[in-house]
Amino acid sequence: MRRPGPSRWWRAQARGTEVRVLVTGASGIIGTALCDALFARGDDVVGLSRDPGRARSANPRVTWHRWEPTLERPDPAAFEGVEGVVNLVGEPIDQRWTEESKQRIMESRRQATHNLAQAIEGLEESRRPKALISQSAIGYYGDRGEEELDESSTPGSGFVSEVPQAWEQAAHELDNAGVRVVVVRTGLVLTAKGGLLKEMLTPFKLGVGGPLAGGKMYFSWIHLEDEIGILLWALDNEQVSGTVNATAPEPVTNKEFSKALGRAVKRPAVTPVPGFVLDLKFGSEFGHVLRGGQRVLPRRAQELGYSFKHPRLDEALADLV
Repeated sequence: MRRPGPSRWWRAQARGTEVRVLVTGASGIIGTALCDALFARGDDVVGLSRDPGRARSANPRVTWHRWEPTLERPDPAAFEGVEGVVNLVGEPIDQRWTEESKQRIMESRRQATHNLAQAIEGLEESRRPKALISQSAIGYYGDRGEEELDESSTPGSGFVSEVPQAWEQAAHELDNAGVRVVVVRTGLVLTAKGGLLKEMLTPFKLGVGGPLAGGKMYFSWIHLEDEIGILLWALDNEQVSGTVNATAPEPVTNKEFSKALGRAVKRPAVTPVPGFVLDLKFGSEFGHVLRGGQRVLPRRAQELGYSFKHPRLDEALADLV
């Protein structure tokens, strides 16, 4: 199979010296890292925010536009000169689930992505971005135990699966609008700046870390650098479309993950965390989700030529901690 190289497909078509990329969710952990990577390679970045003034003070290099994601379409002016869009919009899912919070989690993805897609479709064809790279999540597959999963696997059930399904469906509204759509189903992103790894680091450094709720559930993880790498790779290559899993090639159980993190911080990892602790912190519904897992493989990314910088967990954790 012919593997696509880093064609930077729009550069030959772009007028002038700057290439402009619009990023939603640009102020989040992944979004900030993506913007830094885009700037590092000479691209221009447009961001959308409810509070452009506050966002501008945090990252003045981004050109910010105001947007209420669930209430309106982005201003067409935000797309001026934009060649590609990376959609990272969405409220954090790692919170106590109530009916209200679940609605916010869903609509911050489904309705916001629908509004984004409708704004792009409403542009004159010559002004539309060439590609939409829209984030999703491996929660799409539901709790599947030890079953190996790839992009062809069927969706799961429950709220954790319903959200990515609706999110992806909204992105695919652009399938017939002359825009290349790539859905990136992201796994557990490892970074010391936030997320699960940041929460785990303190107890593990103190020598009181260990497996969660028995440790049998699979963690399909990815180093932040590879998450950004896959987003940029999908943006750059015309041959990439459809669904791509953003997970490292070697998913591990939570027990294996705990042992690897213990090795990385040079501390024992033998203190188990009972499942009821997850319920106390996140509530029973999300606590139950955290007891499940997915064993997800990045088959399409590897077949199409993406080369992981951090394919193995021990090296990835050593790099991060």
